[in-house]
Amino acid sequence: MDLVFCVNSSTNKATREYTKILNSNLVLKTIYAEGQISRAGISRITKLTPATVSTIVSNFINEGLVEETGTVPIKRGKPPTLVSVATNAYSIIGINLARSIFYGATMDLRGNIIHLESVSLLGNTGDEALALVYKLVDSLLASCEEPILGISVGAPGIVDENNGAIRFAANVDWQELPLQELLRDRYALPIYVVNDNDASVMAEYTFGRYKDSPDLVVFHIDHGIGAGIVLHHQLLRGHGSGAGEIGHVMVVEDGDRCLCGNYGCLETVASSRAIVAGAREIARKNPDSLLNRIAPAPEQIDIRTIQQALEGGDETLQPLLQEVGHYLGIALANVVGLLSVPYILMTGSVSRLGQPLFDIIESELATRSLTFKVSETKIEPASVDSDPVLLGTASLLLKHELGVF
Repeated sequence: MDLVFCVNSSTNKATREYTKILNSNLVLKTIYAEGQISRAGISRITKLTPATVSTIVSNFINEGLVEETGTVPIKRGKPPTLVSVATNAYSIIGINLARSIFYGATMDLRGNIIHLESVSLLGNTGDEALALVYKLVDSLLASCEEPILGISVGAPGIVDENNGAIRFAANVDWQELPLQELLRDRYALPIYVVNDNDASVMAEYTFGRYKDSPDLVVFHIDHGIGAGIVLHHQLLRGHGSGAGEIGHVMVVEDGDRCLCGNYGCLETVASSRAIVAGAREIARKNPDSLLNRIAPAPEQIDIRTIQQALEGGDETLQPLLQEVGHYLGIALANVVGLLSVPYILMTGSVSRLGQPLFDIIESELATRSLTFKVSETKIEPASVDSDPVLLGTASLLLKHELGVF
């Protein structure tokens, strides 16, 4: 009896469609990575046939996602035509909620900022803070001239990676806030919500000096403190999506009460809020401090004032800087000891206090972490010049909606 094989035509069709999708994603990813490239170049890199590449590229050009950008001079034959991703094909909306001022931007497909908006939090929390998020997004949408690829948000606190809900954000008093769902219902667009520290490390991993480094930590020090962690090319979120919340680890016994409700957290001594409060007290007690010549009154001192005073050699700030570096060094010693990563990049307003702060941190690390000596971890400023949270949110949309990363 002959053996009869049954071929399921619907299965074959689904397989062919899936292959087409994979090939299209591969071609677009290649064009994006190369910047400008010929069809023949795409074929060589992807190992796809010239005919397949030509068809896919033509489809992208018809959709407006890819454009021809010129030719390459050659000695003989027809010069090859270069293609690139049309950076203005879509607008990306990125939001940074990790500061006392909420920032948002419309960006092109390369993460370049087209239009920037901000709203001051002014101490608002809970529903009032959420209303400011809506206000910011509404304003950004009104400024967009291109189709919207989606909205991506870098939010403070613990963010559930499965549904984009903010489980707990002390600084704005959000608990179990279904932010992704709320934004999707309101705007009917693709929505992604990620922890701001994860956004910062994704910006560096995607666009920065150590692009595609398998192991990387970005330490974000601003209104809050946290770490974004990449290990073996994977973003580490941890059980319950709480990895990296180092700002709420206790470093001071019987310290000040933190916004999270605990006492002596790292944020109480090393966040921009804590540093500004300390500098204002120094200005009040030391009339000769350079701070008083830069700011009209102690209440107007901010992190930029402190940066300027340090650059001017204000010795009255040295005890405060030493204390901040001491506690950051304690925190980073634990990170190095646990993860033994080659790079820790510092970002956020506090990182701009400069090399004197980095020197104190490295001195603490040298005495507190054996692993620091073995792994020779480099402590450096982050390389992404623009807002890393905004750029990280852009990379998230580019990854999930276009598959270019």
